[in-house]
Amino acid sequence: MRDVLLVVDVQRSFAPPAWLVERIAALAARLPSVATVERHDEAQVPFMRQLGWAPGADDDSLVAVDRTFVKHGYTPPPALLAHLRTLGAERVLVCGIQAETCVLAAGFQLFDAGLHPTLVTDLVVGSSLDRTGALGARLWQHHFGAVTRSDLLGDG
Repeated sequence: MRDVLLVVDVQRSFAPPAWLVERIAALAARLPSVATVERHDEAQVPFMRQLGWAPGADDDSLVAVDRTFVKHGYTPPPALLAHLRTLGAERVLVCGIQAETCVLAAGFQLFDAGLHPTLVTDLVVGSSLDRTGALGARLWQHHFGAVTRSDLLGDG
């Protein structure tokens, strides 16, 4: 099975813990990898108007990956899905920030595209609602079934 790693929003605006950045970077070095970064554009997504907060306008991924895709809002851009298809991805290993929102939204989009999303449960953190990421992992398991841990992944 051809695995590709998707790193969701591991960027300065979301204050990821150092351990998360380090562990995702180690996995990204072993697999084909892509990342999303959330950038603020109020004309596209009304973060400030509705939530009173917005991610940075110029954040970059804190994890070195093969290719980064900018997104505005919760879901990855269509270009990311097209790129995953060109890589021949059979399973997309998903990790990152906001397990119950942005990571879960990516899972729905990948699932709908037939790309077999699998959550790497020890490489996610949640929002301030549940920083452990356990809520997001439970939702993921319920909706998609496929979860794993980084120590169970081979060398790609």
